[in-house]
Amino acid sequence: MESKEDGSYVGVAYGRAVRIIQKDKDVYIKGGRINDKEFWEYYFDLKRDYGYIKDELSRDEILKEAIKYGEGIRILNQDMFEIVVSFIISANNRIPMIKRAVENISKRYGKEINFEENVYYSFPTPEELSKASVKELEECGVGFRAPYIVDTVSKIYKGEVNLDYIKGKNTDDAFRELTKLKGIGPKVADCILLFSMQKYDAFPVDVWVKELCSIFILHLMLALTKYVNLEEINLNFMLVLHSSIYFIMQENLKGRMHFKEGTMQNKKYYIVEATVLPEVFIKVMEVKSF
Repeated sequence: MESKEDGSYVGVAYGRAVRIIQKDKDVYIKGGRINDKEFWEYYFDLKRDYGYIKDELSRDEILKEAIKYGEGIRILNQDMFEIVVSFIISANNRIPMIKRAVENISKRYGKEINFEENVYYSFPTPEELSKASVKELEECGVGFRAPYIVDTVSKIYKGEVNLDYIKGKNTDDAFRELTKLKGIGPKVADCILLFSMQKYDAFPVDVWVKELCSIFILHLMLALTKYVNLEEINLNFMLVLHSSIYFIMQENLKGRMHFKEGTMQNKKYYIVEATVLPEVFIKVMEVKSF
């Protein structure tokens, strides 16, 4: 969606070009059809109670300030194929460059859409984009990611990879399936899961999130169900716990607060489930030593 001077937004979603206008609490979709009402409710996630979510998160003062800053942000339910390609492009890239590359790909391989006396383009389907060569994608501005896109698009188009099948799996299994594809690492996989597959327990971790976690690490409460090979709970334990959290974030092993097995400071630990909540100190809810 592109912001306009009058405060409206114009863009293309799922091959539909529309203008979004908000007046007070009402949202108008110019170009939308009455039959598309449920589609736009789904796309903008309008049936989710964001007020409740904000109230719950606002119990923490830091998150309360963040919510005020990002007022109105929603998680859109976007097209899976478009998100896969877009986030492969996003790896080690800047937003203006990502936007330009996606626009170039849409112009070159997508369908032309005439709307309000302007021309827009839909994002290409797997079949349409399967015709693109590495050289042609490089000309669109995707850089070193071109071979990754060609390989992944080919697998999706040929049916070797089924995104609907991946979406139907649990978050961890879907994550593993996505990271088998070229150009999809932990952070990109979690973005795909969160923004197109409705996996709301996915937690994308980029350099900015890592930095924030290193700053606010003492504001986390980590609830553990198992912690292996810890002989005593003391200051050393808390330091090891702190290090293990930061290690997970720094290495981005799975891009979320799920962690299976690993070693930290010559100690082996196994976390079955980890839930991160805001608090002013690190507190271990339950510890079982073996």
